[in-house]
Amino acid sequence: MPYSKLALYSGNRLFPTMGREFLEQPTIVKIGIVLIALGFLYNVGMTVLKGRKTVINVVLLTGLVGLAVMFLFAFYNPDNLVLDKYYWWWVVHLWVEGVWELILGSILAFVLIQVTGVDREVIDKWLYLIIAMALITGIVGTGHHYYWIGTPEYWQWLGSVFSALEPLPFFFMTVFAFNMIFRRRREHPNKAATLWAMGCAVMAFLGAGVWGFLHTLAPVNYYTHGSQITAAHGHMAFYGAYAMIVLTIISYAMPKLAGREAAPPRAQVVEMWGFWLMTVAMVFITLFLTGAGILQVWLQRYSDNPLPFMVVQEKIAFFYWLREGAGVVFLIGLVCYYASFIVGRRQAGEAAA
Repeated sequence: MPYSKLALYSGNRLFPTMGREFLEQPTIVKIGIVLIALGFLYNVGMTVLKGRKTVINVVLLTGLVGLAVMFLFAFYNPDNLVLDKYYWWWVVHLWVEGVWELILGSILAFVLIQVTGVDREVIDKWLYLIIAMALITGIVGTGHHYYWIGTPEYWQWLGSVFSALEPLPFFFMTVFAFNMIFRRRREHPNKAATLWAMGCAVMAFLGAGVWGFLHTLAPVNYYTHGSQITAAHGHMAFYGAYAMIVLTIISYAMPKLAGREAAPPRAQVVEMWGFWLMTVAMVFITLFLTGAGILQVWLQRYSDNPLPFMVVQEKIAFFYWLREGAGVVFLIGLVCYYASFIVGRRQAGEAAA
């Protein structure tokens, strides 16, 4: 269905919220997202209230509340383009570089407590430090999206400085994860969950931290914004900070839900093959897109005789084919990950027999 028809049938004229990048959902879908988020928040919140109140629980709930509240700005669609972009980033940026870091840090801390046996007090102190840095840099760092959109010039300084500090919480998260693993008091049988936890911290730091820093300063971002360098950053950041933490908690929780400490050994081997194939493939996807982005910026935006967009796309097509090959390897890794559940079920059935 054409987007214009979808806007007509969903009543966008009555309450216009559509037509914004990443927030294209019809109003009725946005309302559904809010209801689902509130339902999830209620479920987690009531579970926490009935159980033990810990720093990790509080941080998780704070992140979930922020996730729900910040999405409400998706309903605000002002006519003024500058005002629109100003508040648009309150959803897009403060989700990915603000409240999600609280959710990421709390889930990672929980898994590390379970697999390492390190004292909760030690992990809580690390979590306080990480979350404080994430909020300070993430909130003010929103300004690195305000470059040249009609906002005051001081945002170029504020945005550059604080967004340049945004890799710090991810660096602390990496140090935190490895420190807890090295200080572990026991060898947990769930090796796969431990591997996912360590990999998540590293990839989040590289993708969200290092690759984010590469093009976050205003004079650099002037040339790189919206290029394949942005795509490279997005690929590794979302895989490291979003996908991998979800896979971490799945890897830890699924065996527990089945009444076991860990998946059977063969299933873990297959799962860890999936981890390495997907992670290494994502590294190469990021490198290939970075190469494409550097060449794109030079040919299309920085050189004395800039070339048209499609001409440049033809010249960097080789990088896209390399990225396609790495994507196939990633798909194989994903198949291995799914196969680990089948292998685990069969091995568990053999053991029961």
